[in-house]
Amino acid sequence: MLKIDYPQPEFRIKTEKGKEFIFDAQRRKWLALTPEEWVRQNFIQYLIKEKKYPLSLIALEKEIMLGELKKRFDILVYDKDHQPWMMIECKAGEVKLSDDVLQQVLRYNISVPVKYIVITNGGFTYGWEKKDNSLAELIELPGWEKDKNE
Repeated sequence: MLKIDYPQPEFRIKTEKGKEFIFDAQRRKWLALTPEEWVRQNFIQYLIKEKKYPLSLIALEKEIMLGELKKRFDILVYDKDHQPWMMIECKAGEVKLSDDVLQQVLRYNISVPVKYIVITNGGFTYGWEKKDNSLAELIELPGWEKDKNE
């Protein structure tokens, strides 16, 4: 399991008609503040503030095709050459990170191959590096500075 030290949140949150919304600075829009969105927004802040990943190389909730099926990944980080580098699947805090969650992101990886795969529910985070057709569990997420010159 990866240890994630989330930065102090600095989110813009509002309530309209009894529902909470959070402002997504990257997509420049208000989103329903669901438990999964809370995890996604906090993880993005961790990537940007703690790991120094450039916001310009992070894509959120984009549609991909899996055969005939349309699916959406949560977070995709691109490398310095704008190639997919890390895919992160976010779940609500109460969702157990089971093998089914890992299999979900591995299916997405068929359409969008990446070097690193991460699953998180905010409280627990696991990551793997793809090496020679196998997965090696990570003890920490790669930092951007370390890997940008590979």
